[in-house]
Amino acid sequence: MKILAFESSCDETAVAVVEDGRKILSDAIASQADLHALYGGVVPEIASRKHIEAIAALTDQALKEAGVEKKDIDAVAATYAPGLIGAVLVGLNFAKSAAYALNVPLIPVHHIRGHIAANYLAFPELEPPFLALCMSGGNTLIVDVRDYTDFALLGATRDDAAGECFDKAARVLGLPYPGGAAMDKLAHESEGGVYELPRAKIDGCPLDMSFSGLKTAVVNLAHNAEQTGKQLDRAALARDFTQAVVDELVPRAMLAMQQSGRKVLVAAGGVAANSFIRAELEKECRKHGYRLYMPPLKLCGDNGAMIGAQGYYEYLAGARADWALNAYATRDIDDPIV
Repeated sequence: MKILAFESSCDETAVAVVEDGRKILSDAIASQADLHALYGGVVPEIASRKHIEAIAALTDQALKEAGVEKKDIDAVAATYAPGLIGAVLVGLNFAKSAAYALNVPLIPVHHIRGHIAANYLAFPELEPPFLALCMSGGNTLIVDVRDYTDFALLGATRDDAAGECFDKAARVLGLPYPGGAAMDKLAHESEGGVYELPRAKIDGCPLDMSFSGLKTAVVNLAHNAEQTGKQLDRAALARDFTQAVVDELVPRAMLAMQQSGRKVLVAAGGVAANSFIRAELEKECRKHGYRLYMPPLKLCGDNGAMIGAQGYYEYLAGARADWALNAYATRDIDDPIV
């Protein structure tokens, strides 16, 4: 089964063709990172307009690279939530038009479910059940993946997402957008241990997280250094900040594994590309005897292939959408699909 898949939830326009949920035939991406770098972050209106400009030609490119014709497409899948509402609407409405024109089913896909499914593309042997640690610019979740379309939310951030926190900290340190890769590189230039940064705990909810206090602490350190004329050790702050994020994420993932009895952990989302988080997850999973799956770096960020992968399993579960399907800025991963 060949699925034409669309992803436009933030600042990447992505179109892919995926076969049977496991094989990438093409994965075309048009990034807007250089444009938004001028503003230090994503400007939603600009992102939406750039999606409109790119999506038609990108669809032709994806079909050509896959070596398929329009008549070969069996279904169309698209992100319908969560994300920047204007951006999501562009990809979703184009997908509706494609499904209508091709006379094939339209499959709605939750963006974070797609990030989890990126692992199916990299690891043919991976099957549910397992736990997923989902870390991205807009969401940070611990999810029990009971089956391909059966999800239970175990823990989540109460405020900012880990990826957003990385971007804001990078901006304070004068690093370019997007901040994740730049922060990772800078953090490797120091052993850290210079700045004391907070780690949040939520009373009664040990699997929930909070990153707003950490973000504020970094901003305050930078402002204080500027106002007092002190030299800020940027590399040390990047390393200590990264360690604080690691300390929020990894112990909670291990606790969730212990509480759930699962033996397989999957990492997902853009923040899963961070080398310190990957190393700590590997160390802790090895220590506890858990099997760990982490997508290759090219599948950590937003891409259309992950939507096609999850779309395949949503299709098998009977998920279909009509032309009235709306886009949603926020939606829980375990909500009904439409």
